[in-house]
Amino acid sequence: MKPLDPRLIRRIGPARRHILVTAGLGFLTSLLILAQALLLARMLAPILSPAPLDADGLGWWGRIVPEGARSLATGLALLACVVAARTAVQWLQERLAHRAGVRVVSQLREMVVSHVVARGPRWGASRTADVATLVTRGLDDLLPYFVRYLPQLALAATVTPVMIVVVLGLDWLSAVIVVATLPLVPAFMILVGLVTQERSERHLEAIQRLGTRTLDLIEGLPTLKALGRERGPAARVRELGDAQRRATMGSLRVAFLSGMVLELLTTLAVAIVAVTMGFRLIDGGIGIETALAVLILAPEAYLPIRNVGTHFHASADGLAAADAAFTLLDGADGARERTSLGPAPALRGATLTVAGLAVATPDGTRLAPGPLTFAAAPGTVTALRGPNGEGKSTALLALTGLLPLDAGTVAVAGAAVLRDDAAVDEPSWLAQVAWVPQRPDLGPSARTLSLGQRQRRALARAFESGRPLVLLDEPTSHLDRASRADVIARMRALADAGATVIVATHEAEVLAAADAVVEVTATRTEVAA
Repeated sequence: MKPLDPRLIRRIGPARRHILVTAGLGFLTSLLILAQALLLARMLAPILSPAPLDADGLGWWGRIVPEGARSLATGLALLACVVAARTAVQWLQERLAHRAGVRVVSQLREMVVSHVVARGPRWGASRTADVATLVTRGLDDLLPYFVRYLPQLALAATVTPVMIVVVLGLDWLSAVIVVATLPLVPAFMILVGLVTQERSERHLEAIQRLGTRTLDLIEGLPTLKALGRERGPAARVRELGDAQRRATMGSLRVAFLSGMVLELLTTLAVAIVAVTMGFRLIDGGIGIETALAVLILAPEAYLPIRNVGTHFHASADGLAAADAAFTLLDGADGARERTSLGPAPALRGATLTVAGLAVATPDGTRLAPGPLTFAAAPGTVTALRGPNGEGKSTALLALTGLLPLDAGTVAVAGAAVLRDDAAVDEPSWLAQVAWVPQRPDLGPSARTLSLGQRQRRALARAFESGRPLVLLDEPTSHLDRASRADVIARMRALADAGATVIVATHEAEVLAAADAVVEVTATRTEVAA
């Protein structure tokens, strides 16, 4: 897990602009902190000094604040202006950080969704729950990374070096102590970060498992309820919820412990500076004005790095989600770019020709379907027959254009409309196609219907769509005998009216009503062999 992921900077525009802005605001903050410390030292020195001050103990740095700041009224007025300016800069930084974080999360979410859509339904079917968890709760956790962590990283890169340089100009011994103890903070950050990374990855996995199980339960709830077993999975869901809770609490414990460790380290380091300063004040080896300035500046040198560690662990879950998103986007199974063949030709009255159509399985070991070749003329019913898993449903999905081909072509009246490297414009093609999958989903209003009721409603819409190409996937699998006979009769009537009907089935009644039967088989790929 990298403190600053270069993939965010390289691929997300708002992230680059945000980093530049935070760097500039961080440098401005360092100047305001310096002015505040010097003002406090100049104001308090006359009050704490046992004798009137006869020399400027701030040396060259004293030019930043006027001598009149030793007057309490003038000093308080200047200090109020500096504090107000520092508050305004911090408010602006948080506002811009929140806006940039929302834009980055939105853009990254859009990239992930577009990538999954480009790969097609078959590729994304086994990843639905994981992707849904990633683009919602997972990437939402990235917001603290931009709002808290990156601004502190900018402060660590600007404030800390400035404070060290100023302390060196005031008192070299204190600067040596700060420089010697400062590396301890990032060293412990790295050690704790190794544990945090493991916890964050485990947390994301627990959320994804819970999302997958819950989605499966929701999809299968009508069937479970029909069988009287809707309460059975409740124990498993509770078990997954407990696992997610334990992972969350584990991440929080590590974050709290890391914060305590960093707080203890910085407190001890500042205490060393303060103790040595006290002995030297008693000895007369350092002036009161210089000592006050160093004691005020020393904690400011450690603070940004300490906050980097604290906020880094708080945003580790979001970084884990971003890493998962970029792993998905940069994977070897990315979608191939396909050129456009222009608007789709008219399907009505034209013969659909399929030549060598093949689609690889997600693991790449098989082509299912393997090379598939047939022609479907208007006014006919073509049945695709084959055992489960051979690619009947995939062939229909490929014909819709929603699933890219890995080989072969689909042509209308001799003009190619779908190829492995090109396709016609999707809206113009889909406007001529009616497709009914095995498990149709008509939205939230139909979730109360049984699978058979949803199938009958989807089939009715397809039959009444008036579209020239109708693709039906196992249209009678969830229907009783009377409903099956009605669907077959309407399918036959649709073809007689001039439509091209292609149906995937293993039902004998549907095969008997078809004009042509095409065998669908899968083949192993050369890579697998």
